[in-house]
Amino acid sequence: MIKRTPPNSLVSAAEKAIIAEITGMLQNILDGYAFDGTAVEMHTRLTVDLELESIDLVTLAGSLEARYGSSVNFAQFIADMELEEIIDLTVGQLVTRVLQCTSSPQSR
Repeated sequence: MIKRTPPNSLVSAAEKAIIAEITGMLQNILDGYAFDGTAVEMHTRLTVDLELESIDLVTLAGSLEARYGSSVNFAQFIADMELEEIIDLTVGQLVTRVLQCTSSPQSR
């Protein structure tokens, strides 16, 4: 089931910080290509809106692990998703995953 994320106006400071970090990762991955005035927000879809391809998702997974550690396991996160869910994956869902993984007692 696809979870919808709130618009950025309803986002916490922690979520905004993670959005900024993910935006930086995406800029590095795409070398600025998708960022011609495109704002990365909670509802931004990685593959549809930013046109990330599978190799870009692999690179993003590596960037997430380098920044947040192995607790944010992108492959594990999407393992149980259907193809449509992966295609519709949003920045907000990724932000939620990062927050869940980095705030758990095991990640400290």
